[in-house]
Amino acid sequence: MNIFRLAGDMTHLLSILLLLHKIHTTKSCAGISLKTQELYVIVFVSRYIDLFRTYYSMYNSLMKIVFLGTSMCIVWYMRLHKVVRQTYNKDEDSFRHYFLVLPCLALALLVHHNFTFIEILWTFSLYLESVAILPQLVLLQKSSNIDNLTGTYVFLLGAYRGLYLLNWVYRFFTENHRVRWIPWLSGLIQTVIYTDFFYYYIKSWKNREKLKLPA
Repeated sequence: MNIFRLAGDMTHLLSILLLLHKIHTTKSCAGISLKTQELYVIVFVSRYIDLFRTYYSMYNSLMKIVFLGTSMCIVWYMRLHKVVRQTYNKDEDSFRHYFLVLPCLALALLVHHNFTFIEILWTFSLYLESVAILPQLVLLQKSSNIDNLTGTYVFLLGAYRGLYLLNWVYRFFTENHRVRWIPWLSGLIQTVIYTDFFYYYIKSWKNREKLKLPA
């Protein structure tokens, strides 16, 4: 495993743990998109469906279990916790996320490496992950008060994908120049989606101002 993948994994894990910590300690999910969190559950279930069938390493299995468990835990908090669910603003979280699922599935059926069940689900998870943050970004645009933890959570999610792009570049030059168009392009699209957020997040951090996204 190279340094870029390890850094990406740790950044991704930190982002989820930070969000879970925020929800657990404040008993509030204000500013968090349930729709984005549900999309991430679909992403992880689709990607890690081979968890109990194929063993790669202890690290690999452990990370899969952690990502599945924490993402489901966040959704549970937002949907079922008697205190947290009352802080969820359904009206602001208005992005029609189900319009993302079917096109990504259709694209995975059309554009993939191998036409197998596991491969189609893996490809679908990449496509869906590249756009899963959209409901969260739309929600932040509508919010006049973005707290620091929520802003940092989204920033770390974007940073994770940027690090994974570097991981693919590194692997290209160290693994016989093997081309992987699907993860490259989906990762690039996902990083581009974060670009506007990165700009305003870094600007607010440098100026020590409250984070605000233009509507």
